[in-house]
Amino acid sequence: MITIKKYPNRRLYDTSRSQYVNLDYIKTLINERQDFQVIDSKTENDISKSLLLQIISESEANENQSLLTNTLLKQLIRYYDTDMQSYLRQYLEQSLVTFIDQQDQVQGMMKNMMESTPFGLFNKIVEQNMETWKKSQK
Repeated sequence: MITIKKYPNRRLYDTSRSQYVNLDYIKTLINERQDFQVIDSKTENDISKSLLLQIISESEANENQSLLTNTLLKQLIRYYDTDMQSYLRQYLEQSLVTFIDQQDQVQGMMKNMMESTPFGLFNKIVEQNMETWKKSQK
């Protein structure tokens, strides 16, 4: 688990690398599926959620990157303070996990298909030949 400290001057500090980082670095951690936690340097409270919401808010400001439509946001807001809020949270989380797993499977199948084409097989042979040649040079 990587610990990121947020200081009052809004700077983020990665304690594992001993250096200051920015939101792009946090996005990279997310994309690489690294576990991290953002801690307020004064209170020691976990403020990961607020930082994640900040990243989403900045991404949503760009219409080209936006995932959350006004309709979807209104529907989500309607579920706050209702009996169904916890069920919706679980449903959304599981749905997204399932969707990501399916995307990973599709990408794996596409990769296998590309490797199975004549060009893909030829590419593998060339890579093996290059590896053999490099070993023989040593």
